[in-house]
Amino acid sequence: MKKKKYDIEKILSNLGIDALNEMQLSMQKTIKSFDEVILLSATGSGKTVAFILAILENLEEKNDKTQALIVVPSRELAIQIEQVFKSMGTGNKITSCYGGHKREIEENNLIEPPAIIVGTSGRLCDHIRRGSITTKEIKILVLDEFDKSLELGFQEEMEFIISSLPSINKKILTSATDATDIPEFIKMSNPQKINFLTDSEAPRLAVKQLISPDRDKLQSLLKLLCTLGNRPTIIFCNHRESAERTAAFLKEHGIVNEFYHGGMEQLQRDNALGKFRNGTSNILVTTDLASRGLDIPYIRYIIHYQLPLTEDSYTHRNGRTARMEASGTAILILGPEENLPAYILENVENIELPEETILPEKPKWSTLFIAAGKKDKINKVDVVGFLTNKGQLKKEDIGLIDVKDFSSFVAIRKSKMSHTLHLIRDQKIKNKKVKMEIAK
Repeated sequence: MKKKKYDIEKILSNLGIDALNEMQLSMQKTIKSFDEVILLSATGSGKTVAFILAILENLEEKNDKTQALIVVPSRELAIQIEQVFKSMGTGNKITSCYGGHKREIEENNLIEPPAIIVGTSGRLCDHIRRGSITTKEIKILVLDEFDKSLELGFQEEMEFIISSLPSINKKILTSATDATDIPEFIKMSNPQKINFLTDSEAPRLAVKQLISPDRDKLQSLLKLLCTLGNRPTIIFCNHRESAERTAAFLKEHGIVNEFYHGGMEQLQRDNALGKFRNGTSNILVTTDLASRGLDIPYIRYIIHYQLPLTEDSYTHRNGRTARMEASGTAILILGPEENLPAYILENVENIELPEETILPEKPKWSTLFIAAGKKDKINKVDVVGFLTNKGQLKKEDIGLIDVKDFSSFVAIRKSKMSHTLHLIRDQKIKNKKVKMEIAK
């Protein structure tokens, strides 16, 4: 059957990209000649666009079955890939499948098979077992951040998925590190490796250490944040309980922050990330869940409040900053009995904190939660129109808008929020009255 044509110029225009980078061009060329490809490239370098174009290169015309499956380690990465694909405007259907919301919603989306499915391994296994996903026509398999899926213990699920795909003729694995062996169950016989991992990114990442006089490093963290100011910062902890405890301590001492981990409901996670992305909070306290796959640009500081357990974890945490052309700083806080991990080979500068510090300036934005989203036929234009008309806001008073399937998060200038809420409290958006409140 003929391959379906796609308009690369239109796709780049829709993405706001002038041209493909060297890695993406290499992927385009390689996928034409090889059926098994391992793509190694740094976080933020454009791997998602690279493998989506590789999929488009191999989609068949007049095929009403699912042809490509993308397996990811986290629901956030699944959502991000779906958003990137939809923004390309190819006319092909994509559906994302992940835990944290009703399976029935996905089942309805799968009744007419999408050309591409992206999802987490556990939810994909569930759909395959239930027959919601028909696998016999799937020809292209992408394991995005495959090493993270293995690290998180999803080997059994991945093995089941691969064993359920009888017709695969293209396999693409991606990673931001070159440290993981390819398991036998992935069944790669002679993969072609595209390696764009270099040390050229290193000068943009400064590594520093702060020596804490106490085993409980919270006071040192507090003073450090006061010294750094209100620049976007991610604080990494090793456990969910530690993230919540750290976030609570900072909040008690006047530091606005959000915490984020895998034990939270999806709406809570969307809420926390939305507030961090739009500047309602400049500090995110999290576990290694946030070390990959999240589309959060312009992170200035990465703070390792608890030392990473592995070199891979250290690499991916730091990958949240110094992305593309930006610079960033990674800071490790060391207690009295802690030393720098042996794999840290950079020149590490000591941080000396001043005796007296003042709290960072509070964020100027607040977040409005609207209990309606894409599935309610609401988009960003609708939200702006509603808030400028009914809420009497100027466009400069409206910041980042994030529209999810069933909810929306809108940054509004904090000084305007109270009056806006009063004006819109009894108003309808798209002829529908929905819950609207300050995001908690």
